[in-house]
Amino acid sequence: MSAATELLLDAYSRVKEAVHRAGEGLDADTLAARLDPDANSIGWLLWHLTRVQDDHVAGVAGREELWTAEGWDARFDLPVSGIGYGHSSEEVGAVRGFDAELVLAYHDAVHEQTLAFLRGLRDEDLDRVVDEAWDPPVTLGVRLVSVVDDCLEHAGQAAFVRGVLERG
Repeated sequence: MSAATELLLDAYSRVKEAVHRAGEGLDADTLAARLDPDANSIGWLLWHLTRVQDDHVAGVAGREELWTAEGWDARFDLPVSGIGYGHSSEEVGAVRGFDAELVLAYHDAVHEQTLAFLRGLRDEDLDRVVDEAWDPPVTLGVRLVSVVDDCLEHAGQAAFVRGVLERG
């Protein structure tokens, strides 16, 4: 396995650890709590970062998202669509009604699918252009690092919100 693949495996494993630290043991009400009427909840943040990872990695792997392939969409049964980009405050507030066990199970499934994809990569795969809509075009390596960055940022936000709620 290449050093680049090992680094990506480590980075995505850190995402999983951060997601679990932010969400483990929380009930539906705590996951849905917002620090102000327009703030993101822990539940929305964990759901969103997992949806982004599922969507983006499925896209570069050429497979269906686990969200639909494994019926996670039905298990969550949310009144919103998409992966969270561009959600209004009302849509963020509608991502609720589930406990930590469900969102962490979805994240773990996405994580395992991501690791399986990463283990099959060769160094030269990381230079493959996966999105020509940008200048310069986005390579697989850049996309995978971008997803890690986005996920860790949101996991950190969820941990912050949890800390504020626990201190309150």
